Amino acid sequence: MNNQHSKLFTRNKLNPILTADNWPYPINSVFNAGATLLKDGTTLLLCRVEDRRGLSHFSTARSANGVDGWLIDPKPTLSPDPENHPEELWGIEDPRITFVPELNKYAIVYTAYTRDGPGVALALTEDFINYERKGIIMSPEDKDAALLPYRIGGHWALIHRPVSAPRAHMWISYSPDLIHWGSHKLMMNARKGAWWDANKIGLSPPPIETSEGWLIIYHGVRQSCGGCLYRLGLALFDLEKPELCLKRGSEWIFAPEEPYEQFGDVGNVVFPCGYTIAPDKDTINIYYGAADTSIALATGKISEMLEWLNQHNS
Repeated sequence: MNNQHSKLFTRNKLNPILTADNWPYPINSVFNAGATLLKDGTTLLLCRVEDRRGLSHFSTARSANGVDGWLIDPKPTLSPDPENHPEELWGIEDPRITFVPELNKYAIVYTAYTRDGPGVALALTEDFINYERKGIIMSPEDKDAALLPYRIGGHWALIHRPVSAPRAHMWISYSPDLIHWGSHKLMMNARKGAWWDANKIGLSPPPIETSEGWLIIYHGVRQSCGGCLYRLGLALFDLEKPELCLKRGSEWIFAPEEPYEQFGDVGNVVFPCGYTIAPDKDTINIYYGAADTSIALATGKISEMLEWLNQHNS
């Protein structure tokens, strides 16, 4: 199924590329995976896996080509640890991975499902085997967070999405040590009224650094009498002052169209948490959760996304 909004991304013909049937142990669903390219070229997905209780943990899947032949850990890679981290009582969700050269580690920012709702937590790893949990860094209700790969003005920067009912906007905060956060600044408002991204927006995968700025793929949630509809849009932010929005697309660019995106545990959802960029520095693989049930893959070009923004800047 094609329309003018789908031209930026091409869905992989093998979609969905990962489902519960692929898992080596019983689960309910797999979706919303963080992604990174390892030094040997292997694509690693840190998948959100929901067990049959309804609680989520993380599981790694590795592929030489990022499409098929996935090798999945035989047991959970990172499980909730409510005994030592009570903020993880009801599971851990939606990881976003950033490689941080200064630390020579991967920063995993994820949602910890606390007694009082979702909060933002941080863990560091060198090998996706051993993890250093930093705990909650943004209190509930907050989620859809990712770390920028290096300091801005001497401080680490975190994009996140606190909720001020009934609306939710994208914010950025700064820290000297990854633990204590302040200098909170509003990055981008959810629009009002009938817009596709009215009332509730949030970061999807981590920001993409380009010569023109931080390119951000974000999700907008349209509330209707038929339920929620999750679609994706684009925005561009200043490299040195990332709270400054330079461009924002007027239309959505990717929406649930295929049956595996429209029907599942939560229908009409496309929700990417990770991507990998090819050696040409332009081709991008977006890994997205489809209907909270499976993981799918779409491929596009960063240059084409930037050009689209130039033509559709609102």
